Amino acid sequence: MSPTFLTELESILGKNYVLTSAADTTPYLTDWRKRYTGKALAVLLPGNVKEVAAIVKACAKANIAIVPQGGHTGFCGGATPDASGKQVVLNLKRMNQVREIDASNQTISLEAGCILQAVQERAVSEGFLFPLSLGAEGSCMIGGNLATNAGGTNVLRYGNTRDLCLGLEVVTAQGEIWNGLKGLRKDNTGYDLRDLFIGSEGTLGIITAAVMKLHPLPISQWTTLVATEDIAATIALLNLFQKRATSLLTGFEMMTQESLALNEKHFPQMTNPLQNNPPLTILIELSDHESEAHVRQLLESILEEAFEAGIISNAVIASNLSQANSFWHMREHITLAQAAEGANLKHDITIPLSALESFIYETDQLVRAKYPGVRIINFGHLGDGNLHYNIAPPEGSDAQAFNLANEKPIHELIYAQVERCKGSISAEHGVGQLKLDGLRAHKGEVAHELMKTLKRALDPQNILNPHKVVSI
Repeated sequence: MSPTFLTELESILGKNYVLTSAADTTPYLTDWRKRYTGKALAVLLPGNVKEVAAIVKACAKANIAIVPQGGHTGFCGGATPDASGKQVVLNLKRMNQVREIDASNQTISLEAGCILQAVQERAVSEGFLFPLSLGAEGSCMIGGNLATNAGGTNVLRYGNTRDLCLGLEVVTAQGEIWNGLKGLRKDNTGYDLRDLFIGSEGTLGIITAAVMKLHPLPISQWTTLVATEDIAATIALLNLFQKRATSLLTGFEMMTQESLALNEKHFPQMTNPLQNNPPLTILIELSDHESEAHVRQLLESILEEAFEAGIISNAVIASNLSQANSFWHMREHITLAQAAEGANLKHDITIPLSALESFIYETDQLVRAKYPGVRIINFGHLGDGNLHYNIAPPEGSDAQAFNLANEKPIHELIYAQVERCKGSISAEHGVGQLKLDGLRAHKGEVAHELMKTLKRALDPQNILNPHKVVSI
């Protein structure tokens, strides 16, 4: 590294935005789960895309690797530097402006550092819905959502972040600025560069801004908790709602008895409103652009049909917004309950709905037989097949010791089941460094080599988030 490198960065950003002291850099060096901690030569806080481009050019010249970072809420260590102390962290939190809202086109143009919840609130203030919704929405940023193709609770109706994006602004590995900020729903002009950068976790380019879709704000929403006895009944219930409610179905979340018991242990106020905490609690939301009476009547009609068919055994409809929010908070607090309980082994997977019953039954049996006493904290966005299939050590055991001894074989067992069912080892959290080693086997040799070819072509120096997603 040239001795003038940091001086050059300070000339680009100003001294206040080149952080080098341990006190200043520490908050940026450990991932949300506290699984990965690295070191950084500096943490850089650019304020606009031209500064990002200048930083990349300086790093390319000095052959310094860059770790792009947003809200730092990822689960796979994708935004954490390595231990060398020779990388820089490029945090985009200062780039947090909404550049334009085009009401006629129903789009919002915004910078990568915008916090998701702030975007949701801005959309509502303009009479629109921005439907991306995650548990970390109070701190995660749009750039990170795009870089990981985040999912969340509304994928069933509105799709992943990829489906909400129309255009991007990206800084390449050479420090060039690609301005693809077009709010077009049709643009059939060759390779779709937008889709190339979405989900690439900052390994192919640095997303600095985007044009995102807005949707009409629903007039009414109704939320219910429903008790089912098994996965077969749950899928039958999903099919019934899809048939009867079609596009009004915006949420279909599954929570197991064991998940909600852990929730109540750490958050006693979050008792399941359904009596006796049934085997499966399903959180369902309908959104309508007609009257409240219309969607309420539809919801009651579908639940009545489900009762008559023996698919469900109990249901509670939220009587007001506060109660509806409490249902969602119960779902969202499962992750917090796991954190409070201690270290656990997370699996963010997707299974085809047709194989879901087989996967859960067989995998539960295999895990419990091989690791007696473990707790399977299984919950997720069942409507799109995304499970958070997490393993907590036996109660009272040394969690760190258990995980250290068993993490690899448990991952291998569960991922083998995922492969058997033709699923995915990463549904919405990305690859990062956590799943790097297993990606080749999962993607297959041809797909993995194609990914490496893209990485070499777009980032030949390997300075953009090296050793994440794919290694070259």
